[in-house]
Amino acid sequence: MITLAWPWLLLALPLPWLVRRLVKPASPQIGTTLRLPFYRELAAAEGGGVSRSRRWHLWLGWVAWLLLVLAACRPQWLGDPVELPMVGRDLVLAVDVSGSMEQEDYRLRGRTVTRLDVVKAVAGRFIESRAGDRLGLILFGTRAYVQTPLTHDRETVRTMLNEAVIGLAGRDTAIGDAIALAVKRLRKQPQDNRVLILLTDGTNTAGSIPPMAAAQLAAQAGVRVYTIGIGGGQVGVRSVFGMLLQRGSDLDPATLRAIAQTTGGRFFEATDAAQLEQVYAELDRLEPSVRDKRTFRPMTALFMWPAGAALFLSLGMAVSSLPRRVRATRAAGVVNDVH
Repeated sequence: MITLAWPWLLLALPLPWLVRRLVKPASPQIGTTLRLPFYRELAAAEGGGVSRSRRWHLWLGWVAWLLLVLAACRPQWLGDPVELPMVGRDLVLAVDVSGSMEQEDYRLRGRTVTRLDVVKAVAGRFIESRAGDRLGLILFGTRAYVQTPLTHDRETVRTMLNEAVIGLAGRDTAIGDAIALAVKRLRKQPQDNRVLILLTDGTNTAGSIPPMAAAQLAAQAGVRVYTIGIGGGQVGVRSVFGMLLQRGSDLDPATLRAIAQTTGGRFFEATDAAQLEQVYAELDRLEPSVRDKRTFRPMTALFMWPAGAALFLSLGMAVSSLPRRVRATRAAGVVNDVH
């Protein structure tokens, strides 16, 4: 559709008429005049039609003025609305890929899988549900690495998570470094939308920053940390006789709970796949996606068309007035000859 950005400028349309009606014409110069008794015959001989020509120039002048006012109103063509990416939270997932994550003590779809496999399945569905959020992925073991920076591309984040392998970042667990790295990525983002979900199955055994010191940094930067402890149940150990189940786990729930409390988050523990599903469902409830739909209508300026038409009309009026000027010059020459 065509709209006018400044429609109030249409009020200038009657301005020339008002000036002509309200402003007094300039006083004619008083001087010596010469009467020509045959002036009408001279005008007729030169072609006549002076009043008709002035009438056409007057109408063309009004049309040119109308076009100039229309151009000043900034006409523009608005296209169909285009939806922009939805504005949501900045959410980073920090996933433990240390050596203990290869323990096969979870069951998924009726078969025994590693801890990392169940995390990939459950967290992958969580990633897909976060429409509108910017997601990032950190993998940590002995060191912490940014696998995916903050992005709206959920498919890429899920793909990078699915491609993670045990020991990619080392066999130990650097929880503090993972939190500090996430804070570094989130601290420049808008406040109240900075969220870190940290998932681990062990205690901090590596890294240069203690977990609680990193939690203090997160609290100062306004980053809410939700910690998820997995394992904690029966640990699977393979032997020549098959799978043996033994009690014991390296999980440190006290530290994970303290990290969450310090930053305003919550601590969850999931000893099986169903509990992990419930954890991510609860996270969806606690940190819902902010689905603020925004639209954009592409705009194309059209002011150059009426402005160009007014320019051509003005040029046409100037060219058409040349014969009249020539006639006036000839008439002046005749008067000079008579004088």
